[in-house]
Amino acid sequence: MATEATTTKFQNSDFRPVPQPPDFHPEVMVCPHDGLHFWQFMIAGSVAGCVEHMAMFPVDTVKTHMQALGSCPIKSVGVRHAFRSILKSEGLPGLYRGIGAMGLGAGPAHAVYFSVYEVCKKYFSGKNPNNSAVHAVSGVFATVASDAVFTPMDMVKQRLQLGNSAAYKGVFDCVKKVLKEEGFWAFYASYRTTVLMNAPYTAVHFATYEAVKRGLIEISPESASDERVIIHATAGALAGASAAVITTPLDVVKTLLQCQGVCGCDRFKSSSIGDVVETIVRKDGYKGLMRGWIPRMLFHAPAAAICWSTYEAAKAFFQELNASTESGT
Repeated sequence: MATEATTTKFQNSDFRPVPQPPDFHPEVMVCPHDGLHFWQFMIAGSVAGCVEHMAMFPVDTVKTHMQALGSCPIKSVGVRHAFRSILKSEGLPGLYRGIGAMGLGAGPAHAVYFSVYEVCKKYFSGKNPNNSAVHAVSGVFATVASDAVFTPMDMVKQRLQLGNSAAYKGVFDCVKKVLKEEGFWAFYASYRTTVLMNAPYTAVHFATYEAVKRGLIEISPESASDERVIIHATAGALAGASAAVITTPLDVVKTLLQCQGVCGCDRFKSSSIGDVVETIVRKDGYKGLMRGWIPRMLFHAPAAAICWSTYEAAKAFFQELNASTESGT
């Protein structure tokens, strides 16, 4: 009788599961794709891009000087020589010439970059978020979209990095002069090269990042939550360094196309990659195609570490915000 009474007690309607709405699917996990809104990915990406590029801008300036040919102030491929030459000719502010253009371009470009990547990753991977091929393809889509936003400001930034104050007084003066003297398409002279460079870069970068991150989490899953900043930074650094070295030759071509005619640098008859490569090889040999690879790697390794850890931290913030909002409703 006691058992029967107990059974009856727990069959009371008060203990029945709460009915779920028709669109509730407990078997579908949102965690692999973070469950954030599109605008939240954009904000997280924008913050990450700005933090990354502002922090690493002096290294980027040294790399730009090293890659430029002709009669530009920096002729040595040595990082130390390049750094000292910039300080000697322009002082500390010389390392930050063009940072305004970077600020105007990095935020919107990275907002597009990460949001397109996340959307493509979710669309292509379905229920398998660990597919490296999907990460690579999604990265290519992301860079095609973001480069369309970033290339004009990147061109302005690099010209300001090379030119003295007599050439361009600032971002808007550079934009005005380029429009007047070279036309609108001068802003996109290197777009094709940039996409061709960034497509393999992002394919390697995103695939490496996701794989290394997953591997580090699997090594110590119990401490993954506490060490997530270290995990994201380590995975980002390895991804950035490997992708940077592989794509240095195309980055040299891109820099020369964007800086042609500035500070004595060569001007090309067309934006053909072959013509630029031929000029580089004729003047510096094949080693010229790797000019600036050390500062490029020194830039992208910590930059990717900063960018990914900032981006993942911003995503974590929005996840907690969404969770608290849902629990409060």
